[in-house]
Amino acid sequence: MPNSVSPRVPARHVVLASASPARLKLLRSAGLDPEVRVSGVDEDAISAATPGELALVLAEEKARVVAEACADGELVIGCDSVLELDGRALGKPASAEEATARWRAMRGRSGVLRTGHCVLDTLKGGRASATASTVVRFGTPDDAEIAAYVASGEPLHVAGAFTLDGRSAPFIDGIDGDHGNVIGLSLPLLRGLLARLDIAITDLWTEG
Repeated sequence: MPNSVSPRVPARHVVLASASPARLKLLRSAGLDPEVRVSGVDEDAISAATPGELALVLAEEKARVVAEACADGELVIGCDSVLELDGRALGKPASAEEATARWRAMRGRSGVLRTGHCVLDTLKGGRASATASTVVRFGTPDDAEIAAYVASGEPLHVAGAFTLDGRSAPFIDGIDGDHGNVIGLSLPLLRGLLARLDIAITDLWTEG
């Protein structure tokens, strides 16, 4: 009789307080299989002194709202990203016109992608949070390329109006820092936050 290997059952049930498919994909690629629960937080109603602080406050608020409805023992991960350019926090563009103007302003320049991370442990009541920052060096797409990219609809759904793993990848000359952070979640930072809560990321793996 052939040996059968049972899937590994993680020690904790993980909840991702974000609707981002990219974040879910990153976590799954790292061996986690979180359940997605969207917070419904009104991002426009929240402000902070700096883009980095804004990303962190948004991540903390999303995690808090989702955790309030969680069962005891669930582990909640909240994230939010903004692009800092000229000292301003840029989230998702509200329209195609805004996305076009954004790209014309970004091309040939560098910005800083800031992603707030918050982990809430509903079992012990612990919280760990921090912001990861990565410099993004934008290329110089011409007006026709920008128009084609905006017409694809992709930039309307992502912070900063660009993605590192999508159609705008050819328009990114390079980054300085964690590439996962630009996609939506820094796995090294997440590991560190979990460690602060005495949780090993390997204990959350779903595959042995």
